Amino acid sequence: MEFLVEKIGMSRTIGSPSIPVTLLKIINAKVCDTQENGKVIVAYPRGKAHNKSIAGQQKKYSLSKEFNRFVTLRVNGEAQQDGQTDGQAESNKEANKSKAIDLDMSVLESAVRVKATFYTKGRGFSGVMRRWNFQGGPAAHGSRFHRRVGSIGNREWPGRVQKGKKMAGHYGNEKVTVQAEVVSFDKDNSILVLKGSVAGYNGAQGKISVIRGGK
Repeated sequence: MEFLVEKIGMSRTIGSPSIPVTLLKIINAKVCDTQENGKVIVAYPRGKAHNKSIAGQQKKYSLSKEFNRFVTLRVNGEAQQDGQTDGQAESNKEANKSKAIDLDMSVLESAVRVKATFYTKGRGFSGVMRRWNFQGGPAAHGSRFHRRVGSIGNREWPGRVQKGKKMAGHYGNEKVTVQAEVVSFDKDNSILVLKGSVAGYNGAQGKISVIRGGK
């Protein structure tokens, strides 16, 4: 089962050895409906966006006004292939009714390894020195090179700019998926602690899925 999470930030464990960890907040979500392809429609709160379309969905599934976002999550994860259960079977049946139910997070209590998907920090249009770590030209007056890209093509052959040439352009905001070990899970505060780092800025939203359980 996939879960929506928000990146709180990074920290370190107290002990020897001290390892870097990433703290993720499990977003409070409600299962609204199930689909035949092994996915569920989930509602979660984010911002204050509200219109007639959102109001219609909230009325259909008896949701409060704060649940103003909807997303599709995968139910059948890798943990189920290993013989693990995520406690969602009965919940998914109940979600087919007109009232949404809370998302079951019991599988995270026994999770050993998860897969986290986030988008990297968006840095907009960047030059080659920042985007590709080019050295650049002389910084002295009169060089007229400085931070420019330099030559980008060939003369007689092939007479064009070849594909894949490292040039200035859009940098960041790319989807990155990593696998990380679970250090601990605070059920009361819905905080998951992962070993190492994940992509994204503090406050970024992403998805996680359990790939190995049985802790």
